[in-house]
Amino acid sequence: MNKKVLIVEDQFVEANDLQLMLRKAGYDVCGIARSVDIAQELIRKDRPGLVLLDIFLKGNRTGIDLARQLKEDNIAFIYLSANSNEEILAAAKTTEPYGFIVKPFRERDLLVTLEIAQYRHEHSRESRYRREADVLRQLEKIVVTDIDWKSRMLETVKIIQQEIPFDYLAIDDQGTADVTPIGFLRIGFDEYQALGITELSTIAGISVQRLIRILAANREETGRAYFNDEEFEVTIGRSPQKQLVAQTFQMKSLLSYPLHESLQTFTVNFYSRRPDTYNAENLALLDRLQKTLTSIFKVRRDSEGTANSGRGPFEASKSGTPDFEGMIGNSHLLLNVFDLISQVAPFDTSVLVLGESGTGKEKIAECIHNLSPRKRKPLVKVNCATLPASLIESELFGHEKGSFTGAIEKRTGKFELANGGTIFLDEIGEMPVDLQVKLLRVLQEREIEPIGSKSTVKIDVRVIAATNRNLEREVGEGRFRLDLYYRLNVFPIILPPLRARLEDIPALTQHFINICNRKAGKRITGVSDKALEDLMTYSWPGNIRELENVIERSVLLAKGATIEDIYLPSVRTTNAFQNSRESHMKTIHENERDYIISVLKKCHGKIWGSGGAAEVLRVPPSTLKSKMKKLGIPKEIGE
Repeated sequence: MNKKVLIVEDQFVEANDLQLMLRKAGYDVCGIARSVDIAQELIRKDRPGLVLLDIFLKGNRTGIDLARQLKEDNIAFIYLSANSNEEILAAAKTTEPYGFIVKPFRERDLLVTLEIAQYRHEHSRESRYRREADVLRQLEKIVVTDIDWKSRMLETVKIIQQEIPFDYLAIDDQGTADVTPIGFLRIGFDEYQALGITELSTIAGISVQRLIRILAANREETGRAYFNDEEFEVTIGRSPQKQLVAQTFQMKSLLSYPLHESLQTFTVNFYSRRPDTYNAENLALLDRLQKTLTSIFKVRRDSEGTANSGRGPFEASKSGTPDFEGMIGNSHLLLNVFDLISQVAPFDTSVLVLGESGTGKEKIAECIHNLSPRKRKPLVKVNCATLPASLIESELFGHEKGSFTGAIEKRTGKFELANGGTIFLDEIGEMPVDLQVKLLRVLQEREIEPIGSKSTVKIDVRVIAATNRNLEREVGEGRFRLDLYYRLNVFPIILPPLRARLEDIPALTQHFINICNRKAGKRITGVSDKALEDLMTYSWPGNIRELENVIERSVLLAKGATIEDIYLPSVRTTNAFQNSRESHMKTIHENERDYIISVLKKCHGKIWGSGGAAEVLRVPPSTLKSKMKKLGIPKEIGE
């Protein structure tokens, strides 16, 4: 990143102060813009290395509008704002800024934030190039390896998954008489099921003849493109084959990329169950890998490869891999979390783990630490919610003997104990605002000052924070500092609640039974069908922690080798709670919201297609999705 800085700020005094600070520190201020239009003109004339960007500017467009362009042009930017409105914060977050400075600010805050932004920009670019080069090396190795076609495809999709996530990948041979596709369904972290035409027809519940007709009618090339959310629904509506895949596997986004070789064209379709998975960067990466991928795909699969394409997984792997010890399950939501852990663990990037209580946030911190270069150093855990406000500062930063009443000896703080390793700040949303300021200083300057000490201590610590609170709302209501939020939220990982990954309950249940057997000296082998049904239909407000407690109690009370009854919270209590909530007169919007949710649940979360909620409600799918967004109905409801 060059030292040129563009200031986009419509307040003359603040813009001038910024210019003086930057020039004093050796930066080249290439201009001051008071609107988006002026800023765009200055950027065209003299491309800056970094932009200091106020959110609210003169004119119809805001700093967030300009930020989207800066992101596309790979220009680093830092927001300047005194506004902490939750809606504005959510919009700003989607542009992925390199920092956020809250007005008023110190000169030291500004310069440290600039240094970190420069580091993050260069580091992210270098790490991206490094990962891409590694992927290319792995793919080139496949080109010269003498293996059969289906094994070649398996190894290829495993490598591509590192940079372009997917839940199902379909390879379509176009320009040939053969309409038989081959697809790879992700069923574990490093495990894929190959699906030929027979297997796909069985899973989709249609005859092989009908499937062949669908494939034969879908020979047109989609082209190089990606489709998310509403665009995805429109696209699959024009393609029977894509619609079949989307409905069969509950896919919500698509990346399509053609590979041309002589008279033959392979179209690779990446599908994801998340609605916003793909972007222009994915297409750009495929452009750079195109030549190597074409060399891999042009090798014709032989008859043996096609015939046996659906025998089963080429490699078997267990539900919980050694790299993610203690994390049990193979649901696509959990696999997404595993992917994020794998991406961020090797670097020193700060991580913010978000999720409800009991979803396993501490386990995530342990996995990240154990997969990082810091794994031989300490992982120090601090629960900010259990410490009295008067003791948190001493606990985190330490104190000198006699620095306050009761300080009878010197104490080393948690940050110093974690030096060289990782500190896990659990329930960071509970930290008092005055201490948040001090924590921000530590994260910026990488040094601590123990209470009563006249000198500072340099530290080298990776920070992982976690909370079950909505930090954006906390920021909007003034209970959490905006600049600290951005300092921590470099790489967010959102843990799904247990009710969103019900398919993992059988594996989790058996895991907890095995643990309880060892503790209680019992030999419980499993649960009855009725007990499993009770587990699958319960809402699990306490998530995995509640499931563990329920299984432990059930093991202790079990009279035979199988758990026949699961002891869940009383239904009567739940109904009483619901009755108390429904005692007030609901508004029209509340009744409409409840009705749509009930329909979605009956349709198992399916919005479009035959048997979908849109069909039941007799409205277009796009209208239903817009109404869901307006009423605050999550897209995953009922799944």
